[in-house]
Amino acid sequence: MGTRTGHAAEGQPLLPAPTEGESIVADYASIGLTLGRHPLALLREGLRKRRLLRSDELRCIANGREVRTAGIVLMRQRPQTASGVTFLTLEDESGQVNIIVWERVGREQRRALIESRLLEVHGEWQFQDEVMHVIAKRLIDRTKLLGELLTRSRDFH
Repeated sequence: MGTRTGHAAEGQPLLPAPTEGESIVADYASIGLTLGRHPLALLREGLRKRRLLRSDELRCIANGREVRTAGIVLMRQRPQTASGVTFLTLEDESGQVNIIVWERVGREQRRALIESRLLEVHGEWQFQDEVMHVIAKRLIDRTKLLGELLTRSRDFH
């Protein structure tokens, strides 16, 4: 048998490289997170049009002001000792924000509270002695903006 000489030509890829969004979706599907940019970074322009602040921007807002924010729901907690109050933690590309949902608001907006993976919150910003949270007045399910991205929250009841 003779030996082969020369260089084999590399073949062209059959598929185009995935977009950044497709890569993020694949990361979340396989390991539940991404080492790339946070999914909300890709949505930020649209969120800005809705006047939604990032979690780091909230820290510059005066106590008691009305704010709007949105994030991926990381956790829902409704301890029995909390008299029907639900505590949420939302995450965006700049960090996390805690949300307090009083029982009446939770009852009136139950579907958004329970089913949202991406949640928009309108409420009152409270910031005192390094304790920061939004007291929710309105909850809007924005999960559709995530497209095929699958996220999972940790829910404790």
